[in-house]
Amino acid sequence: MAETPNPPGRPVARGWRIAFFASLALNLLILGVVGGALIKGPPHMRPDMVRDLGFGPFTEALDEGDRAALRKAFKDRAPDLRAARHTMRADFEALLAALRADPFDPAALEAALARQSVRSAERLALGQQLLRDRLAEMTVDARRAFADRLEASLTRRKHKP
Repeated sequence: MAETPNPPGRPVARGWRIAFFASLALNLLILGVVGGALIKGPPHMRPDMVRDLGFGPFTEALDEGDRAALRKAFKDRAPDLRAARHTMRADFEALLAALRADPFDPAALEAALARQSVRSAERLALGQQLLRDRLAEMTVDARRAFADRLEASLTRRKHKP
């Protein structure tokens, strides 16, 4: 079966556009969960509860001291969280401007999405690096205990309705 080229005026296939937006949404979700949990924790948490780092079952498997150390390490490596939030807001404003532009400029939209994706990937990479560093610092017994708690956490999640 021969492929038909995109009709004039449609430079990007709809499937690619949907995949791109889905990828962006996933990146932003991860960034939001990690950043939000590190900054102030979920709103339903009591002050005496340890804040979640946003790594799901990994966070559940960490003990309180490890979670505190990771929060501190994140704040030390990315101290200006307020500036980062302002930058993310500026990225969204550029995205909104690109969406509302007439005539529509796909390159401006792509540039705004690419900036968001890069920032999201940088934050995710930092979180992963800090977690790797923390795990590497653990003793063999502490890592084994972590692995046991992680396995238990994954098993509980698997069996939730």
